[in-house]
Amino acid sequence: MTALEELFASRIAVVVPDVVGTAAAAEVRARLERTGYTRYGLVDRGSYDLLTSPAEPALLAALVGVAAKVTGRTLVVSEARALRLRAGDYLLAHHDRVHADHPVELVLDLSATSVPGAEVHYRRAGQVSFRVTSTPGALAVVERGPTVTCNHTYLSKLHPEVEVVRLVVLLRDS
Repeated sequence: MTALEELFASRIAVVVPDVVGTAAAAEVRARLERTGYTRYGLVDRGSYDLLTSPAEPALLAALVGVAAKVTGRTLVVSEARALRLRAGDYLLAHHDRVHADHPVELVLDLSATSVPGAEVHYRRAGQVSFRVTSTPGALAVVERGPTVTCNHTYLSKLHPEVEVVRLVVLLRDS
């Protein structure tokens, strides 16, 4: 495949439902809460709670297995982080890191309930190409590349009680 074909090749972007059950998600949320989040608040980039390198080895191994089946690739965890978004929170796409290679990004929704409008948008050359709705227990598997960015949409302050918890994992070929 030429460099140009590689750049514009079709990429996998799917949602696998029911990867984690309600009870397991609640246990993970509780462990993340005990570990503690740090507030990220650079307004031109995002506003959310962040936990880098969450200690969830069994869960991460299971997610790598799902991603390997979906993509047909042999993958390893490159990095992981937990995000907690509450009313008024967001992550903007124009500050998202782009990747010269083609890693696989996983987004596991660990939220207690579905939150209307709480979406993850993957953009290709600036246009939304894949939309991940708030679906507790679901796993988005997305092949990233040099033209793909991601944002997490604004959570409305009309519902101050809402909370979205996502585990975001970047995988690379082993």
